[in-house]
Amino acid sequence: MNIEEYHSYCLSKKGVTASFPFPKLPHILVFKVLGKMFTATDVNDFTSFSIKANPDEIEELRAQYPCLSTQAYMHKKHWNNVLLDNSVDDGLLYQWIDISYKLVVQQLTKKQERELNSL
Repeated sequence: MNIEEYHSYCLSKKGVTASFPFPKLPHILVFKVLGKMFTATDVNDFTSFSIKANPDEIEELRAQYPCLSTQAYMHKKHWNNVLLDNSVDDGLLYQWIDISYKLVVQQLTKKQERELNSL
C-alpha cells in the first residue's frame, strides 16, 4: 500500500473527511468519520499509520503481528500503530482500516447515525 492508495481508500468510506488538524504537527493527515478520527499518518514518510482496534483483541493482535505497536499520542488500549514493513499483505491492512472505521461508526450517536445514513 502506498500513500495514494491509503488516501483513496479512506476517503471512499461514507462520511469521511481528511484534514491536517494539528498545528504543531502539520504533516499528520487525519481521516475522520463525522468528526471522529479513525486513522492518521505522517505524509512526509508514510512508514506507518494509526488505527483503532477492539480493546479486547489489541494485545493478541500485537503479539501475532510484530508490525503492530502502541502509538505515542494515542490511548494504547484502543489504538495501534501499523508499521508498513511488508510483513502483512495489503488486504489485511485494508481490513484493519475497515475495523477502525466500524469501531468509530459504532460509537456515533443516533443523530450522527442518521446523518451518516443520509449521505
